[in-house]
Amino acid sequence: MVGIDIVSNQRIKSAVERFGERFLKRIYTEEELGYCMGQQTFYECLSARWACKEAVLKAFYQVYGVLLKFSEIEVYGDRGKPARVRILREGYEDIKVFVSLSHEREFSVAVAYVLKE
Repeated sequence: MVGIDIVSNQRIKSAVERFGERFLKRIYTEEELGYCMGQQTFYECLSARWACKEAVLKAFYQVYGVLLKFSEIEVYGDRGKPARVRILREGYEDIKVFVSLSHEREFSVAVAYVLKE
């Protein structure tokens, strides 16, 4: 099943500026924050991960009828290589999720495909 999401980078930047650590720790894992902090495009990096998590939520719910929390989805990978996703919810760790992320100045977008086994 496929999920897609697009988000304004300014929306994520505003949330970080308004809510700070509380927002960041509720949405992103330590690994995600560490990765994005090392990027020149910090807010776009966070936005792409937000869009990815939303896309995964949508696809995952369609397949399994389970609504994940943002903190149960971890987006990881190396710059220049396709992103990967780990599901951190007990019992679903081995689910295969394929994603594609992209961002530019104003928006970030992601598509997720959850494979039902």
